[in-house]
Amino acid sequence: MSETSGRKTIVLTGASRGIGHATVKRFSAAGWRVITCSRQAFAEDCPWPAGPEDHIQVDLSDPENLGVAVAEMQKRLQSEGSQLHALVNNAGISPKLGDGARPDSLTTPMHLWRTVFQVNFFAPIMLARGLFEELKSAGGSIVNVTSIVGMRVHPFAGTAYATSKSALASLTREMAADFGPHGVRVNAIAPGEIDTAILSPGTEKLVEEIPLRRLGRPSEVADTIFYLCSDDASYVTGSEIHINGGQHV
Repeated sequence: MSETSGRKTIVLTGASRGIGHATVKRFSAAGWRVITCSRQAFAEDCPWPAGPEDHIQVDLSDPENLGVAVAEMQKRLQSEGSQLHALVNNAGISPKLGDGARPDSLTTPMHLWRTVFQVNFFAPIMLARGLFEELKSAGGSIVNVTSIVGMRVHPFAGTAYATSKSALASLTREMAADFGPHGVRVNAIAPGEIDTAILSPGTEKLVEEIPLRRLGRPSEVADTIFYLCSDDASYVTGSEIHINGGQHV
């Protein structure tokens, strides 16, 4: 029996920073095996004890590379009896124009639309379909990370990013209906202004309009993701939980 046998396992994209990094720590603290995925190779100076054996470098903008990564994930899950208890689609890109401006529906180049939708929308369903049997075997859970920008025009987030997140929210409902009969739950979380390194200049002004009058903490988002993947949420599917201090109201 391998040293990881008997542990629950999560595959997490966009694991290298911010919400993803906090999620790694949250699940690891609960004893889960965390298979991390990001565009970057595993950093040798990273204190993460699992090391490179639980990290997969993948370019979600490249469908072929993503297919190779899914095969690698399946291979690594064999030590767990080919079961996957959670898939968290956290990775996302929100490109800006050359001058740092927000790309709107008039200025966003079409190639950028395609790249954003590949990473933010198509990659989650490709991963979910590719790992379906492993999720089904474990009675697992999928969490898609959407955004407050999927519900309203945002001063910093571009149009392609916003519409991809809105589409992902709709996809979450569809997946919940399709995956549910197979025992797999599918939910989403929609973070607002979270205190991470990718915040845009001027975010402090937005805080003045948030009812709780502060930024969210990555750990607060990670706690909600953990809840949705736990047995405490065993009858929750097709939901999108807003984590934004009341900003959406």
